[in-house]
Amino acid sequence: MEEQQNDNQLNIELSEEIAEGIFSNLAIITHSNTEFVLDFIRVMPGVPKAKVKSRIILTPEHAKRLLAALADNIEKFEGANGRIKTQDEPAFPMGFGGPTAQA
Repeated sequence: MEEQQNDNQLNIELSEEIAEGIFSNLAIITHSNTEFVLDFIRVMPGVPKAKVKSRIILTPEHAKRLLAALADNIEKFEGANGRIKTQDEPAFPMGFGGPTAQA
């Protein structure tokens, strides 16, 4: 029985660089009949150009599993921390609010 459990374990390696993460405040999702492409982008205030910081390509089945996992984690988060507030505004946070800096 112990051997079966060890066979089913997955050893995941996380490098220091990847562990730091990439900040993203915009995601664009596209799909074809065989894959979902998630582009994670960092938009900076006052800068009209933004770069894709990370691209994840998933099969449709894995995209659906990701959706379920996110829904489950959001439900748990809101249960512990309260409801996450969202705004019904465009997905492109170009203004960021606050005063405009000058140099």
